Amino acid sequence: GAEESKSGFTVQEVYDLVPRMGDYPHCKLKGLMVIPPISDKKGANRKFFEEIRTIAVDITSKKSHNISMDILSMGMTDDFEDAIACGSTMIRVGTAIFGARYYK
Repeated sequence: GAEESKSGFTVQEVYDLVPRMGDYPHCKLKGLMVIPPISDKKGANRKFFEEIRTIAVDITSKKSHNISMDILSMGMTDDFEDAIACGSTMIRVGTAIFGARYYK
C-alpha cells in the first residue's frame, strides 16, 4: 500500500533483488508478504492481493537461483477470505484469536 507507517520492499526493489539472489547462496527467498492499508470496505484490499500474486507468478517464471514463491503471506482477520481467493498460502488472524490490540 506504500504507506509511510509500514516498511519493507517496494515492488521495484523486489524486482531489483531477484537477479541478485544468486549472490547470496545461504539465503533463500521463499515468497512474499503484503500488508495492505487498513480498510473497512469489504474487498478493498483484493487489488493488492491480486498484484502480489501476479508478481509471484512473474518471479517464478524467471526461474532465478535461490528463489521459490511457495509462500504468499496475505490477509489478516478482516480480509483473509479475499486473500485466500487471490492465492494466499499464509494468513495472519491474531485479532480473531486474541482480540484487538490496544496501543498506548
